[in-house]
Amino acid sequence: MSDYKAPLRDMRFVLNEVFEVSRLWARLPGLAEVIDEETAVAILEEAGKISAEVIAPLNRSSDEQGCTWSNGTVTAPDGFVAAYRAFAEGGWVGVGGDPQFGGMGMPKAISAQVEEMVNSASLSFGLYPMLTAGACLSINAHASQALKERYLPNMYAGTWTGSMCLTEAHAGTDLGLIRTRAEPAADGSYTISGSKIFITGGEHDLSENIIHLVLARLPDAPAGPKGISLFLVPKVLVNTDGSLGEHNSLSCGSIEHKMGIKASATCVMNFDGATGWIVDAPNKGLAAMFTMMNYERLGVGIQGVALGERSYQNAVEYARDRLQSRSPTGAQNKDKAADPIIVHPDVRRMLLTMKALNEGGRAFSSYVALQLDTAKYSEEAVTRTRAQELVSLLTPVAKAFLTDMGLETTVLGQQIFGGHGYIREWGQEQLVRDVRITQIYEGTNGIQSLDLAGRKIVGSGGALYRLFAAEIRHFIANAGTDLGEFCKPLSAAVDTLDELTGWLLDRAQNNPNEIGAASVEYLQVFGYTAYAYMWALMAKAAMGKQAEGDFYTSKLGTARFYFARLLPRIHSLSASVKAGSECLYELEAAQF
Repeated sequence: MSDYKAPLRDMRFVLNEVFEVSRLWARLPGLAEVIDEETAVAILEEAGKISAEVIAPLNRSSDEQGCTWSNGTVTAPDGFVAAYRAFAEGGWVGVGGDPQFGGMGMPKAISAQVEEMVNSASLSFGLYPMLTAGACLSINAHASQALKERYLPNMYAGTWTGSMCLTEAHAGTDLGLIRTRAEPAADGSYTISGSKIFITGGEHDLSENIIHLVLARLPDAPAGPKGISLFLVPKVLVNTDGSLGEHNSLSCGSIEHKMGIKASATCVMNFDGATGWIVDAPNKGLAAMFTMMNYERLGVGIQGVALGERSYQNAVEYARDRLQSRSPTGAQNKDKAADPIIVHPDVRRMLLTMKALNEGGRAFSSYVALQLDTAKYSEEAVTRTRAQELVSLLTPVAKAFLTDMGLETTVLGQQIFGGHGYIREWGQEQLVRDVRITQIYEGTNGIQSLDLAGRKIVGSGGALYRLFAAEIRHFIANAGTDLGEFCKPLSAAVDTLDELTGWLLDRAQNNPNEIGAASVEYLQVFGYTAYAYMWALMAKAAMGKQAEGDFYTSKLGTARFYFARLLPRIHSLSASVKAGSECLYELEAAQF
């Protein structure tokens, strides 16, 4: 496996040349004082160093060793404790955290790039700080001031970590079915009892305390999702002076034996009358948890890009070195027995597909991150509302499409290695195994597609879609003739998505099955069109700069490949949507 190199040049291009983030930051109170282009470059360079030099070398060995469980105690693989300590001491856990409690206060557009680098280095490692940062977000947004002051400083510092305890054995996506109970205590705390499964980082030895956010029901709670509350439940109770006290009444019953991310502890957590404190108000738990989950869903999408990037770096190095057969046009290396496989059309197709999807995904995740920053920091109500609506629309696309493309790119990288891609020593098969979970957790991609088609498109009567489509059409109208080769197919793609959206809105009025039947392919058409917009933006930023170096020439060539070979996928996907739901229900259950 090649050494990981953080794609800093492309990150700078996306942030500084495509989106010109320094102009946005200068207009947003709360960011203008803490971040500028020079500071951003320094942060990303340092994040790249720790990812490449400290975390990445552990990726394969930690996969081989995995986590171990013994009598309720979980031990991380060799090297993880020291690496996490170095990561925490650098302030990286709190890179996007509230400065009031010790965080760096960086915008999401920066923390998104840091997340990509860490997850490229090791997805298993990256999950620990990711869950901690998400838990901090919910606590900061919804908990009392006393809870914030007691828990956030140590969590941002990485001294304590966090987990999100939602799923139960009988209740996966349908959280309204959870049975974990919370009983009020006389001192204002609550007694939490129940079991949770699939809890990432629920138990480990990386930190001295773990702060669990647990969904549970109060005794008088209404049935279903409206009766869920959120509780902060520490592994170790915290004394009034901030020191650690007794172990709470909770334990890790076991860890899962998984296909991938083996160095990430996925735990069964048992709460046996554990002490916790409510976050927000009774029966408002889902709203508080979704503050965390929406950020995590973008983060999971970034994981897809991250592993696609790692796979591409391995594959392109291998393709340049591996000698196999001759070029179709004749020998390229006449002094050697064969040519490097990068001369072959199919290898180039695979490499360009990976490159186009990775770079398109990086641009799209950064675009969504910028909307999150605008929604959080802008002083203009109209601007905030527009950004919030775009985030609502695009979050399921970011989670599902980026991870679907992440699987495609890791499989392509494995394919380029041929038989060696199936062998552990080369590292490509681990990336395929690791990325597979990204399509499943934080809401399966089918659920994300249903959210997009049902809640965001049909639920808004198409209004949220029209907001995004209008922005693309405004770009096309003002792009100029030099971008015609990109804007013409982009315009046609938006026309296709317009028509498909209208079809979905019409059919959903009379047949409730149509939303679910169309949702996955609809999201895919949306995703390819959104990437086309990103590639048109990148082409605009690169146009006319070819003389400045290969980077811009490569960017334009990849844009042309995307529009020629990948964007046309929308036509077959659209045909699948319009085939309707009837064929899905021709068979009775017994006939499958």
